[in-house]
Amino acid sequence: MHGEYKVPGGKLVVVDLEVVDGKIREFRLAGDFFLEPDDALPLIDQAVDGLPAATDAAGIAAAVRGALPDGAQLLGFTPESVGVAVRRALSRASSWLDHDWEVIHEGPISPNEHLALDQVLTEEVGAGRRGPTLRIWEWDESAVVIGSFQSLRNEVDPEGAAKYGVQVVRRISGGGAMFMEAGAIISYSLYVPADLVQGMTFADSYAYLDEWVIEALKSLGIDAYYQPLNDITSAKGKIGGAAQKRLGTGAVLHHATMSYDMDGQKMVEVLRIGREKMSDKGTTSAAKRVDPLRSQTGLSRAEIIDRLVDTFTKRYGAHEGHVTDAERQRAHELIETKFATKEWLERVP
Repeated sequence: MHGEYKVPGGKLVVVDLEVVDGKIREFRLAGDFFLEPDDALPLIDQAVDGLPAATDAAGIAAAVRGALPDGAQLLGFTPESVGVAVRRALSRASSWLDHDWEVIHEGPISPNEHLALDQVLTEEVGAGRRGPTLRIWEWDESAVVIGSFQSLRNEVDPEGAAKYGVQVVRRISGGGAMFMEAGAIISYSLYVPADLVQGMTFADSYAYLDEWVIEALKSLGIDAYYQPLNDITSAKGKIGGAAQKRLGTGAVLHHATMSYDMDGQKMVEVLRIGREKMSDKGTTSAAKRVDPLRSQTGLSRAEIIDRLVDTFTKRYGAHEGHVTDAERQRAHELIETKFATKEWLERVP
């Protein structure tokens, strides 16, 4: 069995092993990481060899840590990353390059159609009718997208939303509210098979699925990094956040929103939670909390999206794709029966 795990912001961890009578055997660790002293490598191999194959990633990490000599230095990887790689080998997880990736970037649609497509395309990937896909959002109307479990009245000020003509909608993933204006943010969705993140904790999978974004932002001169659980940030402030929904069909929806040119004052008039966060931080300007990509790059939104798509395409060998007529029809049906209904929007009043 073979398993690989690219540590977000770090190095590649590779493991090879067999399972004999329910135990890990013939274990070998490799990768482009750094490890001192040299003789720590066979000690790690010996620590994992013989463990029950049912040992979870934390248990494997503990065994690795216990085998390290005093003063050992691990650079670019951790005992936890070895545990993840082993679990990925045992579960026969796939890697990015095992898949034929598609990138969709089409014209503007309504916020509810974006949310419906997120459900439809994730289900299509889980059913095997669509390959893994990256979709860039475009829209031409303002909206607040609240998380699946958020309280509508606690998150949104109806007077502020009415004042600015902001539609309020609810997505299927958890997490916090997104204030979306046309041309002001960059949003994307990833629809991936569950085996791509097999063996990872939720926290590990967030950073893993967004590592290409960090690479793209760094190439634009932004000192970007991932801040657990789900924030994309920089030395100059938060850039955006991600959310996930794992379907029982064997697919994962992972989507993120990054601020390009946020109107902080408008945001705090529409979002109640925005005011509370500002108060907690002793901050009077929301713009100081979510630092726009425009101020850090001087580039247009389109140029930044081009770099994101280019980075993803070169890294994973993706090709251009489109939403099919059948997928769009299914999304429109879901808008009518679910996303545009009062029952869905007010599921948590």
